Order: sequence, then structure tokens, then C-alpha cells
Amino acid sequence: MAAIYGDGDASFQAAGGQVGIRKLVDRFYDVMGELPQAQVIRTMHPGDLTVSRDKLFRFLCGWLGGEKLFAQKYGPIMIPKAHAHLDIKDAERDAWLACMQIAVDEQNYASSFKVYLMEQLFVPAERCRTASQKQRGLSV
Repeated sequence: MAAIYGDGDASFQAAGGQVGIRKLVDRFYDVMGELPQAQVIRTMHPGDLTVSRDKLFRFLCGWLGGEKLFAQKYGPIMIPKAHAHLDIKDAERDAWLACMQIAVDEQNYASSFKVYLMEQLFVPAERCRTASQKQRGLSV
């Protein structure tokens, strides 16, 4: 019987472990620099993406059921709070998801995992949008 994504480290393994997640993250940030609609979110990041790449890699490792690498280096994970200072509206959330969709599609993942992963990634992306808009006193 196949493992169920989200159960234990099944998602982490489906993503190829640390090597696969690093490849996904690197492609994600490369796409962010290439995709015209993503330029607005690229400018929200520092010029040097080394730390951004490391943080996303470490977050995804733990989030997908692997070792909790983010907390080991950066402390507690508070994704919405960490992004609340940015002006994230639907367009910015959708640009982030578009970059991730391209990066996910290019990985050697099972089709079912690609669908599952994108459905799951919508959740933190939407939480960041919501936190950002609440920070500005706007209705979400």
C-alpha cells in the first residue's frame, strides 16, 4: 500500500528528501527571477537570495515531514507574521504560487504529489496574504 501524503515523512520522501527539496527551492527562486508577473514579489526579497533560499528549504523540509531544520537555525516558524510587513494581495499570492507551480511541474514528482503539494502550499500563501492585509487594517 502506498504512503499517504501528509502522513509521517511520506511527503518529504515524495519530494525527494533534502536533495529534492533543495532542487525545488532553487528552481522556484530562479523562476521568480524569470517570470514577468513575479517581478513584484522578487522585489520584496533581498538582491542576494542565499538566506531566502535557505529559509524556504529548511521550512519545506520540516513542513513536509522531514527534520525540523528551520527551527534549528532560525527559531520558531511564524510564516504569516514574518510576511505581514509586506503588501501581499491576491496578485502577489498568485504570483508566488505561479512560480511554485512551474518549479513543482518541472520536478520528477508523481502527478498526484504535484497536485497535493500545490493544494497544501496554497494554505501558507493565503495565510501570508491575510496577515498582510490585516496588518494594513484591510478586510480580508
